[in-house]
Amino acid sequence: MSASADRDATFVLVPGAGGSPWFWSRVVPLLEAAGHQAVAVDLPGDDPDVDLQGYVDRVVDAVRTARGDGRVVLVGQSFGGFSASAAALVEPVDLLVLLNAMVPRPRESGAQWWRAVGQAAARRDAEAAAGRDPSRPFDVLEVFFHDAPEDVLAEAAEHDRQQTDLAFGSPWPGERWPDVPTHVLVADDDRLFPPTLQGQVARERLGLEATSVPGGHLNALTRPRELVDALVACLSAAAPS
Repeated sequence: MSASADRDATFVLVPGAGGSPWFWSRVVPLLEAAGHQAVAVDLPGDDPDVDLQGYVDRVVDAVRTARGDGRVVLVGQSFGGFSASAAALVEPVDLLVLLNAMVPRPRESGAQWWRAVGQAAARRDAEAAAGRDPSRPFDVLEVFFHDAPEDVLAEAAEHDRQQTDLAFGSPWPGERWPDVPTHVLVADDDRLFPPTLQGQVARERLGLEATSVPGGHLNALTRPRELVDALVACLSAAAPS
C-alpha cells in the first residue's frame, strides 16, 4: 500500500432527519486537516413535497460534484442510512459508512423500520439497564444532546429542521444492498438507537459486525475528533493493497 493510499479521499457526509449540513460542521475541517476533501450534503428534510428519491438525487449530485482523483467515501448518519445506501446503488463509491444509521431492507420505508427492528422495546430496555426511567416522556435534550458541550447546544436551535413525513413514508428503492464495501459505526452511548440494537441490525441485515465509537447519537457534533479517527480507520481498512 502506498504512503498516500489513505489520503486525498472525498468524504460525502449525509445527515439524518432534518437534513441540515450543520450536523457535520465539526467533522469537515478535521477531515480536511487530515488531507481529505469533505462535503456535507444539504437535504430538504423540511420540504413536505420531497420524497426519499429526492434525497437520493441530492446525494448522487453531491457525489458527482465532489468526486476527485481519490476514493469516494459515502457516510450516512441515522435516517441518512436510507438515502446514502440508495445513492450507492446508482452512483459508484468506494466505501459506504453507516453511522448510528437506519439500515433498510428492500422496499422498507423509514416509518416501517422502527417497528421492524424493535426500536421502542430496545430503547426501553437500554434505559432501564442504565438506571433511567423508561416510562418518562421523550426529552430531545436528554436523548440527542446529553453529551453535547455548551457551544453545540447554543447553535443547535439555529439549525433545527423539522423532518417531514413524505420521505419517511417512501420505500427504500433497492432490491438488494449495494455492492460496496460497508462499515457500520455505532456510538457507545446512543440513546435513540441503543448499541445492542444497532449491532443486531448490522448482523441480521448486512452480516457485519459493528465498530464502537465514543459518544451519543449526534457524535459528529459531540465527539468529532474520535469520529474522524474512526472514519479514517475505515478508509485505511478498505485501502487496496
